[in-house]
This record gives sequence, structure tokens and C-alpha cells, in this order.
Amino acid sequence: MNPKTKRNTDRMKKTLLYILLITGPLITNAQFDRLKDSVVQVYGFVMTSDSLVGMPGVTISVKGRNQGAFSNDQGVFSIPLLKGDVIEFTSIGYKPVIVNIPRDIPGNQYSMIQLMVSDPQYLPATIIKPRPTREQFERDFVNTTVPDDDIEIARQNTEAAKRRILLRGLPSDAREASNYYLKQSAQKYSYLGQAPPQNIFNPLAWADFIKAWKNGDFKNSNN
Repeated sequence: MNPKTKRNTDRMKKTLLYILLITGPLITNAQFDRLKDSVVQVYGFVMTSDSLVGMPGVTISVKGRNQGAFSNDQGVFSIPLLKGDVIEFTSIGYKPVIVNIPRDIPGNQYSMIQLMVSDPQYLPATIIKPRPTREQFERDFVNTTVPDDDIEIARQNTEAAKRRILLRGLPSDAREASNYYLKQSAQKYSYLGQAPPQNIFNPLAWADFIKAWKNGDFKNSNN
């Protein structure tokens, strides 16, 4: 680059920098003025539609933003918004109301009066009966069936007869199955090559049968 071209380039850069320094504040002020013109202070009064009484505690929320306000004890509210925002009035027992803030509001203040329509909720009917007499109370108290509590249910489940019934229906675990298999194998090898004895002639087996019969082991589980 020759010296003449370099001088022209430096002169152009200085000119652009000078223009930016002059027009920068003007552009910033214009943007600030547009933002300031788009903000509006909305204030008003929330009343019931039937009696025209101020409603306290009404929620005023802005759609699309985490912003809102509440009406005071007299129903008066005030909230800063942007022109064109959508706000919603909500209160328990009243229908929600959605209001669009106009975009062509002159100035930066906007007042309004919002009426709320009641929205009753119908609950199931409640029947109130007189207090029973002493005779009726004693009769109902004696004839009332009290369900078993956890302690009584646990006591019934730990009875000997109930445990025997449960044991007959429960499958054997791994330890019981292996012990039974080893016992059968030992008995098989003990009488290998000869006939095993018949328990019908064993007095100990008859004693165990009579004991089990007395304990009710052979009763039907449904009974």
C-alpha cells in the first residue's frame, strides 16, 4: 500500500469514528424515547357486578410474563405495563376476566373500572339430623360392629391353627426343599436292597396322627 492510499484510509476511519460519536447519543436517546412511550401505568378499581362493592385481594397477572399485582382493601390497584399487554383478573368465587391494553393509548397513564361476575360452586347437599336420644345411642353403640385393629389381626394370624393352615399352602423355600431331598435320599439308601417298613404298623406314626387330628390339622381351611 502506497503512502497516499494509506493516508486516505486513515482519514476515512477518522471520519466514520467522528460520525459514530455524534450520532450514537442521538440513536440511544431515540430508543429510550420509544421504550418510555411504550410503558403505561394502569390503575383502576375492581368491583362486584351485582352490588358494585370494591373487591380486595383480586389478582391482576400479566400474560406471558412473571408480573402481577393485587387490589387493596378498597379494590384499588396499580401496575406498570407495556402497551398491548394482556392482563387477567382472577378471584376465588368469580369468573376470570381477560383485558387487552390498547396499543394506541395517548400518554403513559390508563385508568379502568373492572366488574367481576360471581361464579358459585354447588356443593353436595348436607343433611343435618337431630341428636339421638340416650336409648338410641345405647342401642347403636352396642350393635355397632367395630372392625379389628392391626393388633387383633396380628394376634389372629399368629394362632397355632392359623399358622398350620398357612404352612400347608406356602411353598417350600430352598433350604426346606434341599433338606427334604437329602432326607428322602438318606432313607432310600438306608433301605437299599430291602423293602422299607410300613408306617401303618409304626406306633410313633399313629401317635403323630392322633396328635395332629386333635390339633385340627385335618380340618377344612374354609371352616
